[in-house]
Amino acid sequence: MTDWLTVHEGTAPLIVAFPHTGTDIPADIEARMVDPWLARKDADWWIHLLYDFARDLGATTVRTAISRSVIDVNRDPSGVTLYPGMATTGLCPTETFDDEPLYRPGLAPDADEIARRTRIWFQPYHAALAAQIERLSADGPVVVYDAHSIRSHVTRLFEGELPQFCIGDNGGQTCAPALTQAVEAACAATGDSHVVNGRFKGGWTTRHYGQPDRGIHAIQMELACRGYMDEPAQFTPETWPTPYAPQRAQALRATLGTVLTACRDFALSQRV
Repeated sequence: MTDWLTVHEGTAPLIVAFPHTGTDIPADIEARMVDPWLARKDADWWIHLLYDFARDLGATTVRTAISRSVIDVNRDPSGVTLYPGMATTGLCPTETFDDEPLYRPGLAPDADEIARRTRIWFQPYHAALAAQIERLSADGPVVVYDAHSIRSHVTRLFEGELPQFCIGDNGGQTCAPALTQAVEAACAATGDSHVVNGRFKGGWTTRHYGQPDRGIHAIQMELACRGYMDEPAQFTPETWPTPYAPQRAQALRATLGTVLTACRDFALSQRV
């Protein structure tokens, strides 16, 4: 554990990963950026608070406090895009989701800088995640649940309003169908919009670790932010992010409790 990487070891066969909740940006990197607010605009705001009950279910949690604008630990470290032909941000993003430049002219990270950030932050995060998978899978199948959120409307990335629940298993490749079905059923029961393998099919974490034939089942949940916080009409430094709203989040937390319980119970059922 470090000052930017937090690991809580649970005993249940469930790992909840938080790759995008961080907002820490080293001063030397922030000094090269256009605007500190832009650099933090696309964080998965308050997701670690939304899921703070996960430990009560016996889950292991892995969280980085480093901003995705420094390095995105849910991207392919080789730089290969996860969504060919579609707009997305890279391993060390140079623009926001809305295509606003993050760095002042000539100060974007070069190959050496990307390699340095990979070594300092990306590799330790995934070493920690892999170690927890190895620890828990020694006793049988395990579920890796990658927790995310995004604004309900991001025109550059998708049309219209994003469903409240976006479940991804990369087209059925990263986990058993029964797990996806259990998660989908919990979401569908709310009456809120949901989709499986829509715009977000699962990032590098889900795709890299999901090996259902080896008992490692990985699934991603991308939530629309409106389920637990207010989304302003205009996103400005004065209006975004809005505070975490516990009362607003209550119903969503209940659903996510059902979702994580289903993930845990699925893994346990595979150990019989």
